[in-house]
Amino acid sequence: MTATPESFTHNVDSDAAGGGYTVYSLPTVSPDKRVTGRDLPRADAAVKVTGKAVYNTDIVRPGMLHAKVLRSPHAHARIVSIDASAAGALDGVTAVLTRNETDGLGCYGTMVKDQPVVATDAVRYVGDIVAAVAAVDERTALAALDLIQVEYEILPAVFDVDEALDPSSPTIHPLEPRGGLPPYRNGASASLRIDHNVSYEFRYSTGSPDVWEECDHIFEDTFLFSRMNHMHLEPFVTVAEATDEQIEVWTATQSPFNLRQELGHVFTLPENRIRVHVALLGGAFGAKNGPKADPVAIRLSQLSGGRPVRFCMSTEEGFLTVSQHAAKLIVKAGVKADGTFVARKSTVLLDSGAYAEHSPAVAEKAGYRMPGAYRWQHIDTVCKAVTTNTVPAGAMRGFGATQTTWAGERQIDLIAQRLGIDPYALRLKNLKKLGEEFVPGDAGIDSDLAEGMRLVADAIGYHSRDRSGNRGMGVCVGLKDSGGGNKPAMARVKVTANGDVFLNCALTEMGQGGHSALSQIVADVLRTSRDRVVYTRIDTDHTPFDQGTNASSGVVVMGQAVRNAAENLRRQVLEWAGEQFAIDSATAVLDDWTVRTPTGEVYPLLPQIMEFFGHTGFEFSADGYYKVRSDADAPLAARCVFYEIGWAAAEVEVDPETGRVTVLQLVVSGDAGKVINKIGCRGQDEGAAVLGLAQALFEEMRYENGELLNAEALLYRVPLAEDLPERFVSITQEQGHGAGPFGAKGMGEGGMLPIAPAIAQAIADAVGAQLTELPMTPERVFRALSPGGVPGLPPLSHA
Repeated sequence: MTATPESFTHNVDSDAAGGGYTVYSLPTVSPDKRVTGRDLPRADAAVKVTGKAVYNTDIVRPGMLHAKVLRSPHAHARIVSIDASAAGALDGVTAVLTRNETDGLGCYGTMVKDQPVVATDAVRYVGDIVAAVAAVDERTALAALDLIQVEYEILPAVFDVDEALDPSSPTIHPLEPRGGLPPYRNGASASLRIDHNVSYEFRYSTGSPDVWEECDHIFEDTFLFSRMNHMHLEPFVTVAEATDEQIEVWTATQSPFNLRQELGHVFTLPENRIRVHVALLGGAFGAKNGPKADPVAIRLSQLSGGRPVRFCMSTEEGFLTVSQHAAKLIVKAGVKADGTFVARKSTVLLDSGAYAEHSPAVAEKAGYRMPGAYRWQHIDTVCKAVTTNTVPAGAMRGFGATQTTWAGERQIDLIAQRLGIDPYALRLKNLKKLGEEFVPGDAGIDSDLAEGMRLVADAIGYHSRDRSGNRGMGVCVGLKDSGGGNKPAMARVKVTANGDVFLNCALTEMGQGGHSALSQIVADVLRTSRDRVVYTRIDTDHTPFDQGTNASSGVVVMGQAVRNAAENLRRQVLEWAGEQFAIDSATAVLDDWTVRTPTGEVYPLLPQIMEFFGHTGFEFSADGYYKVRSDADAPLAARCVFYEIGWAAAEVEVDPETGRVTVLQLVVSGDAGKVINKIGCRGQDEGAAVLGLAQALFEEMRYENGELLNAEALLYRVPLAEDLPERFVSITQEQGHGAGPFGAKGMGEGGMLPIAPAIAQAIADAVGAQLTELPMTPERVFRALSPGGVPGLPPLSHA
């Protein structure tokens, strides 16, 4: 099956840059004519480009105070004493928060709740919050911090996973925290604190281990994955108005209802006493899951008599709040002599930092996603969230899959080299087919993986590549599940007598275009203009429940809830119209707030609504809900809603004298299933690809003796415009197999997954250096080219 281009539009200056954008629709899939306006600009475009958009950092409340925090200078130390009396006496200071003001407060974290509002017994990383101050302005708050006296007793610290797992190393959390586990089934299981400095461990096994005996070759390789910062432009920020009986926050969060639940645990309040407002987010990439600035702002507001307190972290403080997980991955693979994959066993060690944060969820996904896009007869994987005295690690774009795709795809290249097989051919030989179960009991793969491989390979000219001049190419694929089926979502759609529409749901807009896509779904169902649909502000007192905006599931999971709500509303309106106009509601059509019959009769709704309900008018309203059913055979207790897949191809040129890598071409592709908004799909894939480029060549949080050396924007290397490849192409596929509205699938993370391994394969193709550690800096590439062998490429071992 060959994809044919549906449309092609050049990027700005693409003739000079050689870039482009293409939507491919497979010929076996007929377009759904109900989907309209696919070329519409984003609904929030005008307010954002004119500066009128309101972000959480813009929130101002009357009489608002400002918070600043004192952070630990030590990686691990016992707090002997704190004297904050001088700070509290400073003119303009309304409250000082130390461990002495935390009685009755709980800890927070996903599955493992071990992070306090401020440090109590000990500090566990450089940057741990020790005290906080609320004052009339930021200058006064900062001056007060200088007056706080803290005495520490330095304790031994551990900074990497191997050191932390050593039984002789210090125990970072001596007391067992509160925690709990979700249900697991069919080969999957997990434990809390099963090992020294391990907060959570996930295990998955399927197939018979006896197949190792059938392998002609067995290889074992170790890979290292670097720690990145999320670098979202809007900082962590919360404005809180709180008393002992009531909490109200305006905050930058991806998951308002999960945050409400966590705050209820921390402050021992029922959820109906906690109200969460969310405006537009200026980026998140996973960082804004769970409490960040909220607990400090809330407690300071309580101590300040309920006055509003704003805690807005600086960019530098963001580096000290949450990061992506660094990882060590040990992967063992058994294969046949012809390259057929047989068995894969892996140990994934995630550096979760000083607190569990979102690490259990990331570890679950890293362990579960280890099979990748390939067919294995036997899988045996364990993933540990290892506690170290470093910045806590949490969710980041594609979490778990970024780490495992790097290791899994890299090992395939090593196997190909050892067996003398082209890495592209080796992948095609072992890719799962459309409809084939990801693992036993889970949903089937909903994209043609081989088709995507062929698309990006052809787009880059892989099969006719020129290896002269230290140039080479690589083609890779990355796959992640949709975050499990346990993702409930609710939505409400209202329409006025005039036909103006309100969409009320809790998907947060953080730059991905979710509000535009969901508004477009409503407009399509009601056959009206998207301009008539308004996405209402998120307020947990009035907005229907949502599990959270994550795992690229907004258009699929929340999209189905929104579609169901819109269809329920349409049905309600047509049934009412059927009674009023004596027509068959089952055959009538709602079109631009007018009812039309198959015989051509037209009934405007506004006059009849005003006559029936009086001149005050009326609102029709309907709710929608979506969740995949629980399944006892599914390892994660529910079948995957959809699979997000990214394909990438790269061409590089390597300077052997310096190790510098120049990416000449980069092609990225994702399968949208069915495009809801064309420019939104493009933005998601291209943005993800740039993040993948960052992970591949540039970004790395560098530590020395527990101190983060590059914890500021000027020192932290991110990709610049000049780092983009001369030719940068994205291809959005519409294979039509998605579970979302009109066959749509989620996008936004898959495009990041294959970038780093594709570039690594291209480097190997160019100069023979096999890299096993990220980022692939000039120094690391140069060392891999040095005489004496290729670092990271173990010798061939036979079964």
